[in-house]
Amino acid sequence: MTVKNPDREAIRHGKISTEPLRDKPAVPSWALKLGMAVTGLIFCAFVVVHMVGNLKLYLPAHEDAHGVVRPALDIYGEFFRTVGEPMFPRTSLLWILRIVLLACLIIHIYGAFALHGRSRRSRGKFSRSNLMGGMNSFATRTMLVTGVVLLLFIIFHLMDLTIGAQPAASDVFEHGEVYANVVASFSRWPVAIFYIFAMLMLFLHLTHGIWLAASDLGITGKRTRQVILFLAYLVPAIVVIGNIILPLSVAVGWVS
Repeated sequence: MTVKNPDREAIRHGKISTEPLRDKPAVPSWALKLGMAVTGLIFCAFVVVHMVGNLKLYLPAHEDAHGVVRPALDIYGEFFRTVGEPMFPRTSLLWILRIVLLACLIIHIYGAFALHGRSRRSRGKFSRSNLMGGMNSFATRTMLVTGVVLLLFIIFHLMDLTIGAQPAASDVFEHGEVYANVVASFSRWPVAIFYIFAMLMLFLHLTHGIWLAASDLGITGKRTRQVILFLAYLVPAIVVIGNIILPLSVAVGWVS
């Protein structure tokens, strides 16, 4: 290792320098890794719950709390807007959830780019690749790329089905009409294809992310890590398959 020390005379006489090799970062790497692990697991839990909720698209319409027959997906969406009433104002808990997820997203993105930058500076011109081989190596190399794709997808998805902003949203978007908005959105083939592509990126990102989170949280038991490796493929596969079925069902006309 080359020691960057301006005191060449001290180096020549074999004196040990007390100067650090690099400036101490404001946030240590272990804290960034821990933050990414915790926020990543929160996102994993969220996408699982979100996928289960989306599958209500296939349930038959039934009466809501006011006796009005509505699609099950609309009733599910209304539940999130009214949960906590009358103790809490309408949509208050929903906004708390959104703020928590936004904070997790900021921590996750900052940690990803900070650690990537530190890794590049520490490695310099030397690089090692294909240490694990196969899918693990590919997922490792593409974590930043898949993360950026997922960030773009999140922005588009919010504009499309939450905010209803043009040109992302369909022309017939209407707040509260979740079922109709989903059908109108996925009836557009470019949107359906982008959604499916994003879900494939989610599989790669989640698979390697769950494994990294287990390592960063200090899980070292051999049997436990074997279970986690199994779950690291099973859970993302279930989520991705469950989510891909939605746009396909609408795009080919199975749901209308």
